[in-house]
Amino acid sequence: MEYDHFNVDIEHKIARVALNRPEKSNAFNMDAWLEMQSIFEVLSETAEVRVIVLSGEGKHFCAGIDLELLMSIDQLRAISDQDQRSEKAKEFILTLQQAVTSIEKCSKPVIAAVHNGCIGGGVDIVAACDLRYCTKDAYFCIKEIDLAMVADLGTLQRLPKIISPSVVAEMAYTGKNVFGTEAKEINLVNDCFDTEELLKEGVMKIAVTIAEKSPISIRGTKNVLRHSRDHSVEEGLEYIAEWNSTMLFSDDMTEVFEAMKEKRKPDFKD
Repeated sequence: MEYDHFNVDIEHKIARVALNRPEKSNAFNMDAWLEMQSIFEVLSETAEVRVIVLSGEGKHFCAGIDLELLMSIDQLRAISDQDQRSEKAKEFILTLQQAVTSIEKCSKPVIAAVHNGCIGGGVDIVAACDLRYCTKDAYFCIKEIDLAMVADLGTLQRLPKIISPSVVAEMAYTGKNVFGTEAKEINLVNDCFDTEELLKEGVMKIAVTIAEKSPISIRGTKNVLRHSRDHSVEEGLEYIAEWNSTMLFSDDMTEVFEAMKEKRKPDFKD
């Protein structure tokens, strides 16, 4: 798969997606946002892919929004009609929100592997991922407050459902850096590794484990987890009952029982 701002390769059921604007510390211009959305929509429908690892090339994981893109918003001031100006600004925000949400909506689990800086829009991105891992020197920063902005691409909506809302508030109000060890302590990341090499090895082990599971069950688990996050326990139970009323008769489950009889590992179809 060839892209301008990302490196994408698929091997052994694992898609590796790497932000590739190292000269900009992997900051996103508009083309990069749109390209990311396209990538995750394609991978969501690619049968041979069972799990996705998202990382960044170069010194940083992601420096957020490219300042040139951010400054381009200021050009909207030239629109004299306030309603029209506000509508254009809203369209811009919604476009970027949809790009980030494509990660969450992707039917495959997405694992973020973060090294060094994860700033502003980078936090929006990892908050939309299913699992997060980082290096000790990684740092997470809700930078928007220092730009006289309110974070608007999902951090303030998703992060309070991952870590303590009061911790999110401190990060959002102060723009403080949360480094790798602290990120692990507050459960922002699943684990923290000493080096980038160990991070890559650790994340790939997790990815391989997931890729070996039933793809139907993995997709279903992601779907149900997302639904349960935004609904009551009662609604969640009704949802999983409806889901499993059909999925309990899948070919994957048949394969599990056949493999148990034959004392081998199950071999699931894509």
